[in-house]
Amino acid sequence: MFGKRGTGVPHPAAPHTETPKTFSGGADVLTPERPAAPQQPKADLTPREPTARPREEAPKPTSPAPARSPQPARARSESYYDTKSQVFSALIETIDLSQLANLDPDSAREEIRDIVNDIIAIKNFAMSISEQEELLEDICNDVLGYGPLEPLLARDDIADIMVNGAKDVYIEVNGKVEQTGVRFRDNQQLLNICQRIVSQVGRRVDESSPICDARLPDGSRVNVIAPPLAIDGASLTIRKFKKDKLTLDQLVRFGAISPEGAEILKIIGRVRCNVLISGGTGSGKTTLLNCLTSFIDLDERIITCEDSAELQLQQPHVVRLETRPPNLEGEGEVTMRDLVRNCLRMRPERIIVGEVRGPEVFDLLQAMNTGHDGSMGTIHANNPRECLNRIESMVAMGGFTLPQRTVREIIVGSVDVIIQATRLRDGSRRITHVTEVIGMEGDVIITQDLMLYDMKGEDANGKIVGQHVSTGIARPHFWDRARYYGEEQRLATTLEAMERKSD
Repeated sequence: MFGKRGTGVPHPAAPHTETPKTFSGGADVLTPERPAAPQQPKADLTPREPTARPREEAPKPTSPAPARSPQPARARSESYYDTKSQVFSALIETIDLSQLANLDPDSAREEIRDIVNDIIAIKNFAMSISEQEELLEDICNDVLGYGPLEPLLARDDIADIMVNGAKDVYIEVNGKVEQTGVRFRDNQQLLNICQRIVSQVGRRVDESSPICDARLPDGSRVNVIAPPLAIDGASLTIRKFKKDKLTLDQLVRFGAISPEGAEILKIIGRVRCNVLISGGTGSGKTTLLNCLTSFIDLDERIITCEDSAELQLQQPHVVRLETRPPNLEGEGEVTMRDLVRNCLRMRPERIIVGEVRGPEVFDLLQAMNTGHDGSMGTIHANNPRECLNRIESMVAMGGFTLPQRTVREIIVGSVDVIIQATRLRDGSRRITHVTEVIGMEGDVIITQDLMLYDMKGEDANGKIVGQHVSTGIARPHFWDRARYYGEEQRLATTLEAMERKSD
């Protein structure tokens, strides 16, 4: 199957006469006895153990499930990495990568594991069974996956992966950043993996184009900045998404919002309010946007515009659009504003902008104000009032020479609700404001809060203690809209329950 199997590995030494497989034949295929191949190196590497025990454990190397369990934090010795480098070099000389590419992932992984087992046996490396298993999985990840990142990507409790060169890898768990024992072979391996990631979405990163935004197949956000801009080796940042998408009910269980607050958000999504989700970096804006979109009716046509496609809507009628960077000649760029303006011609009922960063905010406001009720987007701001100021600034960035009052009138006529998400100092994430934009007095935009998060202090473990409270508003500004959709009774009951709970 692999034509190069006899080209780069020395002949088996005499002590390994039990090994039934050699690298000399190009027509070697897997036979029913093949899974027994990993037995020999284990028996040779641990001669003080009985022969029967390795044979009982022989199926273990051929089952990928145990090996893929995350083991990211344990530091490994220099001798382990030296051995891995030698085995990897021998594998590359031995295997025919072009034929390997024709196999499905599981078959390719098993073939690599078998060959690596033979290389370990031939070179007579002194390794325990657990070390050998780790080495097998690491090399499979290097060839077929994302190398040392695979165990981290397999963990669902990690929110961010931050790679600062080949030797330093940090993760965020439960809102706290910690260093791991994961490392890359060298900076070139790190850059190769970065290139593998971005090439999957048709992008490139190298010295001529050293900055790149991309995404993983599950929608996780990826940013790469390569040398010469990154002095100590490529810097890779991955904003991981959970395999099971969070729902509002789960956010309630986590304490991010109260049950009554979640009910208000459901009503806001149902009655087609125009919503901006405001928050700082890592505050959970995209997660919250995903949650709100789950309450959109199934028969609505939704168009999403994103820099990197991250939103995963469950409705059947969704069109996903993604920006494109310029090519090497500086041509072919498609900006977020281009997407938003174009989607107005696509007969959308709702427009979802993943992140509003620049002059496209003006086109989104125009869309919200011209029959596309229920449109949503996220914006970086620390509170609802600052969110409104940021919108004005981004409109000015687009070169629009409109009077300030006119811009504010457009904002008031377009935005109904601002939801503020905040990451607190203990690492927890809370929805701190649900704020309505209700009108203008003179040149000032008037807002009113429906719900706030009241911080009481912190407990003995340093966790923030607080509760979501009602501001006493019994009839929100979107009351008539709720009545139009038959939700006024549900809204009144929820606001009354939230006020009783606050008292």
